[in-house]
Amino acid sequence: MDDVILRLKKVGGQIEGLVRMIEKGEECSQILTQFQAAKAALDNTFALVLNRNLKECMSRNDAESIEKIVKLISKQATT
Repeated sequence: MDDVILRLKKVGGQIEGLVRMIEKGEECSQILTQFQAAKAALDNTFALVLNRNLKECMSRNDAESIEKIVKLISKQATT
């Protein structure tokens, strides 16, 4: 999970950068580009964690946890 923590720290840095850009009144298109980059990085990290957890639950044949993950995926898909 060290790679996940590293990814999340990078996203945190991107968010801090966004705050600074907004505070400085940077150009809107640049801010939106950085928003998209931060969102993509967070989405990719979410997918990585989801994939790992799903594989782990499947290897243990943990139906309850798999069902929770399926519900989470469904909820994520509708937002």
